[in-house]
Amino acid sequence: MVKFSREYEASIIPEWKAAFVDYKRLKKLIKKIKVARRDDESSFAAVSVAGDLAAAMPKKEDAGGGGGFGFSILDPVRAIAARFSARSQTQAPLRHSAEDEECPDTGVLVRSADKHEREFMERADEELEKVNAFYTGQESELLARGEALLEQLRILSEVKRILADHAAARRLARTRSLPLPQSPSGGSGRYLLSGLTSPQSMSDGSVELQAARVAEGAAVAEEVMAALERNGVSFVGIAGKGKAKDGGGGGGKGMRSSALQMPATVRIDIPATSPGRAALKVWEELVNVLRKDGGGGDPAAAFVHRKKIQHAEKNIRDAFMALYRGLELLKKFSSLNVKAFTKILKKFVKVSEQQRVTDLFSEKVKRSPFSSSDKLADEVECIFMKHFTGNDRKVAMKYLKPQQPRNTHMITFLVCSRPMSVASLLPLVTQPTWKSMFALISLHIFLYGCNLFMWKSTRINHNFIFDFSSNTALTHRDAYLMSASIMCTVVGALVINLFLKNAGIAYANALPGALLLLSTGVLFCPFDIFYRSTRYCFMRVLRNIIFSPFYKVLMADFFMADQLTSQIPLLRHMEFTACYFMAGSFKTHPYETCTSGQQYKHLAYVISFLPYFWRALQCLRRYLEEGRDINQLANAGKYVSAMIAAAVRFKYAATPTPFWVWMVIISSSGATIYQLYWDFVKDWGFLNPKSKNKWLRNELILKNKSIYYVSMLLNLALRLAWTESVMKIHISKAESRLLDFSLASLEIIRRGHWNFYRLENEHLNNVGKFRAVKTVPLPFRELETD
Repeated sequence: MVKFSREYEASIIPEWKAAFVDYKRLKKLIKKIKVARRDDESSFAAVSVAGDLAAAMPKKEDAGGGGGFGFSILDPVRAIAARFSARSQTQAPLRHSAEDEECPDTGVLVRSADKHEREFMERADEELEKVNAFYTGQESELLARGEALLEQLRILSEVKRILADHAAARRLARTRSLPLPQSPSGGSGRYLLSGLTSPQSMSDGSVELQAARVAEGAAVAEEVMAALERNGVSFVGIAGKGKAKDGGGGGGKGMRSSALQMPATVRIDIPATSPGRAALKVWEELVNVLRKDGGGGDPAAAFVHRKKIQHAEKNIRDAFMALYRGLELLKKFSSLNVKAFTKILKKFVKVSEQQRVTDLFSEKVKRSPFSSSDKLADEVECIFMKHFTGNDRKVAMKYLKPQQPRNTHMITFLVCSRPMSVASLLPLVTQPTWKSMFALISLHIFLYGCNLFMWKSTRINHNFIFDFSSNTALTHRDAYLMSASIMCTVVGALVINLFLKNAGIAYANALPGALLLLSTGVLFCPFDIFYRSTRYCFMRVLRNIIFSPFYKVLMADFFMADQLTSQIPLLRHMEFTACYFMAGSFKTHPYETCTSGQQYKHLAYVISFLPYFWRALQCLRRYLEEGRDINQLANAGKYVSAMIAAAVRFKYAATPTPFWVWMVIISSSGATIYQLYWDFVKDWGFLNPKSKNKWLRNELILKNKSIYYVSMLLNLALRLAWTESVMKIHISKAESRLLDFSLASLEIIRRGHWNFYRLENEHLNNVGKFRAVKTVPLPFRELETD
């Protein structure tokens, strides 16, 4: 049977660990009580035995009588009886004093004779207050979030109903050739919606058709605004109403003209996370500016179409899912702490024999806010089923409680065969061919599997950090399987290629090209096979990296961009492989065709700094989005220095003069110092002189501190791999290529090593802020007008 302490440590929520009951500390206090009572009993027994022996020995008579010593067989029985009677007499006043003493604040009885028992009860009371305070804060935050979501849901329901009614009325009007509905107010400027049209469609058609669309949009807007006001949304900036009240019934035309110039005060926010959404936001801001300058009668200024409504619905659905997860985590927090208090109090009463004290504290735990069971999660589940899944519980549970993938052990052979596959390719990577490319890809995936295994073992919530879905995210077994499958496929293709060459079959060298086409086809395969969700996520992240300035930078995006900065040799191999097969070099086997041309060299130069360029653009985007954080500019400077160092090394390779040798040393040394500082201080959180762990950080996940120091030294050594480029090492071309492959592999190993500490630091930042549930931005918001 697994001890509860291990089960408890394995079940607690990592981000909320500091808020849980410190079970280990309370258990240590229990052991202190046990040891103290044992020492008291042993000392009391020693005193009792000495007194019994002294009482059992006959006394020497006075001078008037004869003296002598005697022994009776009943003396041991008398000694035992005297011992038990003495213990009962000493414990009786202790119990009496314990019953007389009661803590006025907590209602807990504590024996004044035992300081360890008093210390335990005081510590347990502190833990109870800590748990209650955290639970109350989290519950109030989730309740406020739930109320805001209900308000958003009411607005969405009203808007969807009004749009559906007007769409039906519009279809009916077209069928019966009836005029479109007119605005009851005759032309209000409070536009939230302009029907289901797009801004481009407002400029199409005749003037009469545009006027009809304006009237229809105004009619829809009136109903929507009324619905929003019924749901408690207050509108600011509608100055026409106030002026109308002050001015009475006269000047109606002027008041209407004034109202037409007022901007809409409620809008649907679409975060500019993609170029399309950014363009839409720019369009709306541009039209709003034009309205402020006098074009207030255009209902396209605050238009809302189907896509915006769909996006609002998706945002609200995701927010309900996040709220449900938060309530489930809070329920788990409550049950685990109740169980911990129950277990530790059982141990306390077993050691101290203070049943009344334990019962009083148990009652206090039961009356605490965190132990009261509520049905908030069930209510959220019912609301989600009603509004998003059509009362289908099975579909709702797929969103709210996604199933975890099952782990299997069917890939052991493939994982074990992977090192042999890599070893078999080492003699064949002396030429810049497709074999090196696949070997580097397989090595990187294998190390990512090692990262996944370590993150899972240390309970680092990488799925939450990367915002991955738990039911489709890769596990370490999946990564091992992918890596081993790639290497086994490459080795199999290599063997077939050798057989075809020995058989004298023409175009035997085209087989690797077929393997590349097969790999590309698997990557873009639309069917739900071969980890489709992972493949699509990978391609989506690559798209975000390539078009960095136009997409919002998420954790997965810049993490993958960092991986690409370590895969520059792989990108060069991909360039060579594409040239090798597209130029038809595989027919005659001339490798120099794709290495001696000026175009190849220029393209290799561009490829060498592209990953750094993308990463620098991501830093600039984050600088603008995160309130002009200077750290993002400093981070961009790190990648600019790496680009400069790469350019200088390429120039040195073309013209190896002493001047460029010194330029390489200066630029590369500066970039390396910059990168090491950022690795240790910013990415890993080390080199803190005030840390309780010398030159590390205060919180560490790994227990052995020496691992961190060794990792820092290893990262330093592998960061200095560029020194090979300025060393005059006289080796053959094949050995040089093997050395390049080894250095590329070492850089990938360094990156896999860096990944663990980077995510460990991110996880600890989440722990410090108790951040276990993501915050989804709500779509409907009120605008402030000047």
